[in-house]
Amino acid sequence: MMKRRQLIASAGALAASSLAGPALAQPDRLLKVLVGFPAGVSIDVVSRIVADKLGEELKRTVIIDNRAGAGGRLAADVLKSAAPDGNTVMVTPIVVPVLAPMVFSKLNYDPKKDFAPVVRLCDFGFALAVSPQTPARTLKEYVAWIKANPQNASFGSPAAGSLPHFFGEMIGSALGVDMIHVPFNGGSALQAAVLGNHVPAGIDVVMEWEQNAKAGKVKVLATSGETRSAVLPDVPSFKEQGYPDIVGKGWFAMYAPARTPAAEIEQINRAVNKVLARPDVRERFLSLGLDVGGGSAADLQRTMEADTLRWGPVVKKSGFKAS
Repeated sequence: MMKRRQLIASAGALAASSLAGPALAQPDRLLKVLVGFPAGVSIDVVSRIVADKLGEELKRTVIIDNRAGAGGRLAADVLKSAAPDGNTVMVTPIVVPVLAPMVFSKLNYDPKKDFAPVVRLCDFGFALAVSPQTPARTLKEYVAWIKANPQNASFGSPAAGSLPHFFGEMIGSALGVDMIHVPFNGGSALQAAVLGNHVPAGIDVVMEWEQNAKAGKVKVLATSGETRSAVLPDVPSFKEQGYPDIVGKGWFAMYAPARTPAAEIEQINRAVNKVLARPDVRERFLSLGLDVGGGSAADLQRTMEADTLRWGPVVKKSGFKAS
């Protein structure tokens, strides 16, 4: 999900803190970072940026292990089975620990029982873009247009069950319009469909629209954050345009297997926070349209709980269930 596809690699290692026991003071231990998506996509890029610097902080070798498949759920299955010894973590989007349990009747993992939160890495927002043939050029005009022409109240997303899908459902609910969802096979297919006017509007991560928006090929009407996106600063948010209930974001976060010792989690958490505080890392994230995360493992737990409450009613109202 997101643009800016090329980037960085792995590295690393971990020096034991004064609070760490003898088991932690092993600089030759390998730290494996599971990523449930292919190399080159945004979450892989973010994971490699962090891994590269994390090795320096930890004085351990840190490697990326891409276990692509099933929308990140394959990597989650691997994490569940990994030894809780501080040698394996997973970087995953919000969909795996928060949305998947809402839409799949059967999962091989239970994020509450099988995962231990470590740290949130970054946040990102979404945007509503319309095709060149859509007559609306502002959010106000778009709302008036789809209310007058309900047959055009459809929107595309990169995938059924994705956060952009449910953000579209949130928009429809707030506008009082029955928005029809049209799923596509990834962001590139969605972009092509919107540019070709095969669907009047599309919802995806802000960065996905940046290039075509700046080239004048699509019109981005609104973004999902509390404030404007640094990637498209000229585009007002839904909230700014009078829709305070249309606010949402996604995130990437790091998890360890359940029952991983608290000292191990704390040590990795501190090291990641140091990485995220580095000016070069912050600049890199911002260039990708990402808001830098950080905080404690407890902060990530609270974020998960808050987003479960936020997105649960939206998912339920949509009636969507994954097959």
